[in-house]
Order: sequence, then structure tokens, then C-alpha cells
Amino acid sequence: MPQRPYVIDEMISAKQIAARIEELAAEIGREYADTNKLVVVGLLRGSFVFIADLVRELNLPVEVDFLEASSYGNSTESSREVRILKDLRGEIEGRDVLVVEDIVDTGYTLSHVRHLLSGRRPRKLKIIALLDKPARREVDIKADWIGFSIPDEFVVGYGIDFAQRNRNLPFIGKVRFTEDA
Repeated sequence: MPQRPYVIDEMISAKQIAARIEELAAEIGREYADTNKLVVVGLLRGSFVFIADLVRELNLPVEVDFLEASSYGNSTESSREVRILKDLRGEIEGRDVLVVEDIVDTGYTLSHVRHLLSGRRPRKLKIIALLDKPARREVDIKADWIGFSIPDEFVVGYGIDFAQRNRNLPFIGKVRFTEDA
């Protein structure tokens, strides 16, 4: 399927992201100060840059695992059908868990993942999302920590893609289709 031509307008700079991650890591450190090891679960693929930067800022013993869920495919719209493409390798029962999400949009994926992981009986389960798009929420779910709340725009960069492109941008940018310009 051919791509529609688009440009990317910077919304959140790399510097703003780094500063916010530092603040979030301090808050998470206080929340999990009593843990002997925090299991940080990255939701692939969009969270991989965020999780890497976040765990480097955490002053806690951490274990990293990944779960891949999808409701988008190559579209700009959620299908609302969540599929688990890769499950955790380790057990989380009785453990402290922090789920790292790139963006909370409709809420279907995060709600599904929270339900799935809660059923595995972690000691504590919290969620952090780099971006929150509350205008698009269709499921009642909130992350415990939010990096940035954004308007209803299709965004890319800092790990977030459009049809597997633009993950490598160091900032968050708004996709603007050129025929819309």
C-alpha cells in the first residue's frame, strides 16, 4: 500500500523529553523505594526508546521484560482488537511491575494489558505512558504517570512509528499529510 505524502512538525523536543523523564524517574523511585527489584515491562514496539532512557534514570534495581500488543497495524486508527504478539519471558507474581507505554490513545491496548498482567498477581502494578491523548479515550483507563498530555494528533518519533517509519526521530512530531496542508 503506497504511503500518503506527509511532513512532520516538531511538538515535543528531545530536550523536553529528557527533562520530563528525569522528573518521572524521581517520582517512580519514590514509589518503588522499598522494592528489591522492579520489573519494567516495555510495550513493544513504540516504547523501546522511552524504556531505555527511563531505566537509565532509575536509581533502583531493575529487570526489563517486554510484551508486544497491537491494535494498529499500518493504520493511523486503532482496530480496537488487541492482539498479544509477544508475551513476557519472566514471571511477575508477587513482584513490583511498572508497565511502560508509548501513548495512551483509545485505551484498548493498555486496558487489555493491565487486565492480563493483573491476573498474574503482581505485588504492585503501575503504568507510565510517555504520551496521553485523553480526547481519544474510549476505555476508562489512566496511567499512573504521564510524560505529556497531547491533543488528538497523529504523532511519530522517539520510538513511535507510522507504518514502521520515523521511530528514530529524537523528538515527538505531529504528522501532517501534505494534501491537508
